[in-house]
Amino acid sequence: MTYTQKTIISILGKDIKAGERCELNFGVANLHTTSSIDVPVIIERSKKPGPVVLFTAGIHGDEVNGVEIIRQIIAKGINKPKCGTIICIPIINVFGFITLKREFPDGRDLNRVFPGTKKGSLASRVAHKLVSEVIPDVDFIMDFHTGGAGRFNAPQIRITKNNPQLDELANAFGAPFILYTKNIKKSFRNTCSKLGKPILLFEGGKSTHIDINITNTGVNGVKRVLHHLGMLSTKFKVSKPKTQTVTILDSSWQRANYSGMFKPSIALNTKVTKGDIIGNITDPYGKFNHFVKAIYSGYVINVNELPIVYQGDALFHISTKLKNDQARIKNPI
Repeated sequence: MTYTQKTIISILGKDIKAGERCELNFGVANLHTTSSIDVPVIIERSKKPGPVVLFTAGIHGDEVNGVEIIRQIIAKGINKPKCGTIICIPIINVFGFITLKREFPDGRDLNRVFPGTKKGSLASRVAHKLVSEVIPDVDFIMDFHTGGAGRFNAPQIRITKNNPQLDELANAFGAPFILYTKNIKKSFRNTCSKLGKPILLFEGGKSTHIDINITNTGVNGVKRVLHHLGMLSTKFKVSKPKTQTVTILDSSWQRANYSGMFKPSIALNTKVTKGDIIGNITDPYGKFNHFVKAIYSGYVINVNELPIVYQGDALFHISTKLKNDQARIKNPI
């Protein structure tokens, strides 16, 4: 990974020299009660030159798994680099985090308003502040997310195709899956890509829920990436992934044909064959039972865990095309 050696970096208007540590406040607006909100931005700089790496989570306020991953990175001292700089922002949408809601109080999804504007909506102002006052001196970004609306994501790294640098970093992370997806217009990932900032997007777990397997995967993946970049302190051990990373070139959602009570019968990471029974939908009265059969052959990388579904709701996210026809994962989560 290439980077420009920076003796001084500027974050939120403050100049930070090599070897310095500081904690800044990412403040945009107070609560409606006039109470201020402190959103810490924790910066650790080594005296030795190296990349400037940014870890972000909580773009959606209800996605607490990512917040927990970065919390552990800070609490364990993983964010103190052997060289270079590590910046941690555990919660970007603190307004949503307080109420465990995805959106901002203005009803906007922060991840659909980037790069934002200085005088726009509250969400747009937060996006603008992040892009204009944090991102410029950053070399590489990892952004942590979870599944929403009761859908549980298998741990996966999402990147765009035809980018060898992202392929290298994603493989270094060692998640069970790498999923090629296009950048969404006005998303944080799309904005970073346009600015020439390589970014890995981690997905794992579901909203309003902390899962130990997901957080362990996230923390261990971060250590592997930092080790790959030569930034991880020698006091930390780097474990090999438990399973081979499977790279997914294409995938599709299988949706409910009926409304009712839904129960999946297969686990995440399971490889299914078209026609396999993977769940069932019933009514509350014992008169109806529909077996859900896989309409694709591939790995199940997301399962809807909500007990009630409506016709057209997403039930399973299944890979439809793999890179190099990769082998089966042996140990489903």
